[in-house]
Amino acid sequence: MFEARPHHLLLRMALAAMCCVSGPRVFAHELALHRSSPDSAQAMEVSSTGDGVVEDLPLQGGGFQRVMYSAARRETKGIIVMFPGGTGEIDIEKSGRVKNAKNFVVRSDDLWRDRGYGIVLVDALDHQSMRGQRSSAAYAEVTKKIIEFARRQANAPVWVLGTSQGSIAAVNAASHAGRTQLAGLILTESVSILGGSHETVFDAHPDDVRVPSLVVANVDDRCKVAPPSMAQSIARSIRRAPTTVMTVSGGEQRTQDDCGSLTPHGYYGIEEKVVNGIVDWMQQTQNRP
Repeated sequence: MFEARPHHLLLRMALAAMCCVSGPRVFAHELALHRSSPDSAQAMEVSSTGDGVVEDLPLQGGGFQRVMYSAARRETKGIIVMFPGGTGEIDIEKSGRVKNAKNFVVRSDDLWRDRGYGIVLVDALDHQSMRGQRSSAAYAEVTKKIIEFARRQANAPVWVLGTSQGSIAAVNAASHAGRTQLAGLILTESVSILGGSHETVFDAHPDDVRVPSLVVANVDDRCKVAPPSMAQSIARSIRRAPTTVMTVSGGEQRTQDDCGSLTPHGYYGIEEKVVNGIVDWMQQTQNRP
């Protein structure tokens, strides 16, 4: 659970635990992407556009959840709710500027929008670190409000996408959402080994996810808490929905921290190829009878 704060009574809510039942066996297949050119890292600027619609979603008992919606630049095919990694503090300003714009979900904003997808960026609750709190029942209630916000922006399917620590939040959101609320779940370089946050995607009830899911793993990711070797285990844990594993390779290392954003863990330098692979899967999933 969250740490109790006087201004945030929602975080003290006691929610009933969800029961897990057996379901259909997961399937997974590999889709390999080619390594990007060396110049691609320099072509991707780490900056925010500042042209989104910012809203503070009020929470029961006080506090707020800040989100920002940026519309697609062509006919809207869908909306993707983005949960960033790390502490989750990307610091969305009221102007729409994102102060901490290095995270993959922020850097790739233009790529998604150019392909017809609106983006909902999710900031940390009350600008506090989300480490250790993303898998909680209280935060699951917050994700419901975020998904409701996304669904109000356009008459289009909604996906949730998480990267690194943010994958925990994405699984939690998908495991508590109804089948008609989400089109799918996308997990990128997901935290699957216990580290400083003391939680992984396995703590967020992946066996309750019932929407098509994609697990993306970079074979060159050296982040100790998100090893690519765990991708199949993550896929198998989503046992009540069809799940695909997509492998990628490459990326540049611009920081010493192997779990940092400007590394293969954060798809630095291979953003476009990763986005293209995910979009291909999304479109294939939508076209299934």
